[in-house]
Amino acid sequence: MADKRKVILTCTECLSRNYSVEKSVSAGNKRLELRKYCPKCGKHTLHRETK
Repeated sequence: MADKRKVILTCTECLSRNYSVEKSVSAGNKRLELRKYCPKCGKHTLHRETK
């Protein structure tokens, strides 16, 4: 069973921290990037993993 860690996703446009997701530890050091809906912007934007 793979270990997972919790990461926070931040909107790249308004810098609002909107989502927390689990990421596999074996996924490497590359930061997670997803297009998600930002309630503050009111549209789908790119969200990146924060430290």
